[in-house]
Amino acid sequence: MGNVFYFDWEVDLIEWLQKTIGSAGQAIAKAVTFIGGETVMLLVLLVVLFCYKKESGKRCGFTMVAASMWFPMIKNIVLRIRPYMAHPERIEALTVVQEDADPLDIIQQGYSFPSGHSANAVAMYGSIAREIRKKWMWWLAVIVPLLIGVSRFVVGVHYPTDVLAGWLVGLAALGFSMLLEKKVKKEWVRSLILLTVTMPGIFWCTSRDYFTSLGLLIGMVTVFPYEKKYINFQDTKNVWAMILRVAGAFAVYAAMNTVLKLPFDKEWLNSGTLGANLIRSARYAIMLFVLLGVYPRVFPAYEKIGRKNNS
Repeated sequence: MGNVFYFDWEVDLIEWLQKTIGSAGQAIAKAVTFIGGETVMLLVLLVVLFCYKKESGKRCGFTMVAASMWFPMIKNIVLRIRPYMAHPERIEALTVVQEDADPLDIIQQGYSFPSGHSANAVAMYGSIAREIRKKWMWWLAVIVPLLIGVSRFVVGVHYPTDVLAGWLVGLAALGFSMLLEKKVKKEWVRSLILLTVTMPGIFWCTSRDYFTSLGLLIGMVTVFPYEKKYINFQDTKNVWAMILRVAGAFAVYAAMNTVLKLPFDKEWLNSGTLGANLIRSARYAIMLFVLLGVYPRVFPAYEKIGRKNNS
């Protein structure tokens, strides 16, 4: 189920690139597209949040979640089929969104327009550039999303116009975040406004990415005020503590992502039904709450370990 529409030059370009770049070029494209995926984006956000400045990390996370809510809402209205699905005789899927699912399963692999990787890359690296305000970071905020966007149509999962639209969504998320920061001072209120604006998507979105972001947004509404009142962890300049913070966060995330799936049948979780998707939202809301509202309680111990290693 979906729509097939494209410019002829888009299919010609993807086909030409896949035939021209060779195996080495394909490997590079897959590596770059991996950089724009959930794992690396989570790593970057955790580094900003736990190793640079907490408040900067919160603002960057909000911007990325805004983009992550908007692009699936658009996807599930436009319903554009991915190029490798629409043109199997000309375009190959060098990678797919869900490696553990059927490449032709539209519920698991999602729709094409706009590109989520491109939107998230602009939102994430653009918001980091706003925080760091260094020339090299502004260059990075342009180059990285550009490369990630190009890689998405090289690997056959997006048309070039998907990528262009994704970049625009990311820019819109940046502008929206900047506007809210000026008008609304409380973080949880900003999150609640975004939740109110994007909640209607529950009535037409069927893809995983929307419900993942919905869970993260619900988590933000609850954990931001809780963390500020009861945890209020401090920024650190201790390198060992930084490493332990990020490594521990990844371990907590991986463990919870596994444990919270155990009560449910795997096939049902991947069914794309509203119930399964809402469980996904609940899972991500819980994980975010634990990562920001519970896990930081061990940070003082990390500081002690760091001081011992530095002495």
